[in-house]
Amino acid sequence: MKQTSGIDALLEALRQSGINVDGRFDADAEAPSDGAGRAGRGGGGGSQPPHVHVEVPFADRMAAWGKKALIIAAIVIVLVGLAAYWWFHPPINIHSTDTWMFVAVFILLPLFLVFWSRSHSYKEGTAKVEANPGKAKAFKFASYVPVAVAVLGVLGAVMSLSIFPGNAEKYATVLQTTEDNFAQDIKEVNYSEIPVIDRDSAVLLGNREMGSIPEYVSQFEISPLYSQINYQSSPVRVSPLGYADLFKWFTNREAGIPAYALVNMTTQDAEIVRLEDNPIHYSESEPLVRNIDRHVQLSYPFYMFDQKSFEIDDEGHPWWICPVQSRTIGLFGGTTIQRVVMVDATTGETQDLAIEDVPQWVDHAYPTDLLLEQYNWSGKYKDGWLNSVFGQKNVVQTTPGTDGNLGYNYIAKDDDVWVYTGVTSATADNSIVGFVLINQRTAESHFYPVAGATEESAMQSAEGQVQNLRYQATFPLLINVSGQPTYFMALKDNAGLVKQFAMLDIQRYQNVAVGNTVAECQKAYQALLATNGVLAESGVDTGAVEKQGTIAHIAQAVVEGNSHFYVKLDDGSAIYDFALPGLIEIVGYKEGDAITFTYVEAEPTNPVEEIVSADGAKAGNGADAAKEAEKEADATADAKGDAA
Repeated sequence: MKQTSGIDALLEALRQSGINVDGRFDADAEAPSDGAGRAGRGGGGGSQPPHVHVEVPFADRMAAWGKKALIIAAIVIVLVGLAAYWWFHPPINIHSTDTWMFVAVFILLPLFLVFWSRSHSYKEGTAKVEANPGKAKAFKFASYVPVAVAVLGVLGAVMSLSIFPGNAEKYATVLQTTEDNFAQDIKEVNYSEIPVIDRDSAVLLGNREMGSIPEYVSQFEISPLYSQINYQSSPVRVSPLGYADLFKWFTNREAGIPAYALVNMTTQDAEIVRLEDNPIHYSESEPLVRNIDRHVQLSYPFYMFDQKSFEIDDEGHPWWICPVQSRTIGLFGGTTIQRVVMVDATTGETQDLAIEDVPQWVDHAYPTDLLLEQYNWSGKYKDGWLNSVFGQKNVVQTTPGTDGNLGYNYIAKDDDVWVYTGVTSATADNSIVGFVLINQRTAESHFYPVAGATEESAMQSAEGQVQNLRYQATFPLLINVSGQPTYFMALKDNAGLVKQFAMLDIQRYQNVAVGNTVAECQKAYQALLATNGVLAESGVDTGAVEKQGTIAHIAQAVVEGNSHFYVKLDDGSAIYDFALPGLIEIVGYKEGDAITFTYVEAEPTNPVEEIVSADGAKAGNGADAAKEAEKEADATADAKGDAA
């Protein structure tokens, strides 16, 4: 009985496992072999290291497929591709990275594997397929096609980079920004319309209101969207309800989603608005046909959609606002918005509009993140790519948020929502060089040069005022108080409830006022501005009151290193605070003198804003007095010189 060596047993085991192994232990291809294909042990070719040829099993099997099997495989691949397209619904657009990923995974990779495996099989030959150099070469060239397409995508991506010649200048001009004057462009704040809570507080209030409706809370939940819009001249956040889970969707899909949440950012009132006759049928919580992303993408297969928003029109009807992306640099770069698709959340009907035709009530035609990215392009590349990396002269960027992401807030202006953020240097220090406001409907952009504290520094300063209470400040809102750019923020406790409010002078961020109500905070802040000699620009109503009387008592004191004169008039017990050096003229007054001045009502003292001279004209501030004194001294010296 012929014995089997250990190597023979190993090769036989590999054959049994499906791997085609051709073992040869002789360097001479013509060496004699026995019937089992083993080289003769007495051959004269000499002993050489074994050469093992391994065939790929699936390549062997695919090479042996007949035409019928290939047709069936092609049909299966097409059906799987169509199902994947319906489920993932990528845009059919050469500028979309989603499209390229889909094509790479579901088209290019399968084609490459098929062509490569058949080329490999025909080149080497298998147990079922004879070697055919011609077919091997043809399939080899065919396998280059998907590779070439992938290379084109990579080249398109490289041509989109800012380092590519000419691209930096293009990136810098995607968003056009003008420089404006803050006090003239931003109106004095109306405290009855100022948003006093942030998104987190709005979510908390909405969820609390949702919990009071038992028939809803067991079936639905509020979507985390909470878009901030202007609704009937008030800043509000709106968010649709969604199905709580797949089973709740199955039982409620015919009736639809019956309501949406609305939170007033000024009054802190939350409401679940019922949609009796027009429920929402198209939403993010729909898993199949009426999923809003799938619906709008399949309706416009060649459009690339950006971040959508949920909004309501002036009548309270729900809509989905879907911005359409356009690439302007290379294959994937220079993203902007040129069209908007509006989808009726009730019926699914769509309106395809150019950006300039979007209705006034729409507030989020441009996504916030995209607008800030566009501004950062202009701040980084306005002097070229080399400067953005090496010199970084005049390179600026938007300020980061407290969580490391983009830091921004919203303000209402001209019945539109404007995104606000500070602008800092490339090194992202603790000061800003100004701030930018960008209209989310039109992309109109304004820069206001104001040196001061970053939002994070302002938040820390406000929290320091109430550090014993451990309140946390919300991200600041930019407002105009007496012509001064001012940070306004709410102070919340650990439960997320708003307890107090703070205002902080952006340019002089040591001026911080805190109050239990917005009105109280406003009064304290304006008093602080007057006390520290921060006078409003001419023509701006600061709410100051004019007072005339005779000085009954005057005293001087030093408060935090600054000199103050405290005056009482003979007609009352109120104390008026004249801060130096802003009101240096007070040193010329004594008890019994008549005086006229303007002041801001506050407690316990009333900060004086300006002193009015006897003829009714406003006396200059300390700087003006110093200049007048200097002029008089110069005139006296000239006169003496002429006399000499």
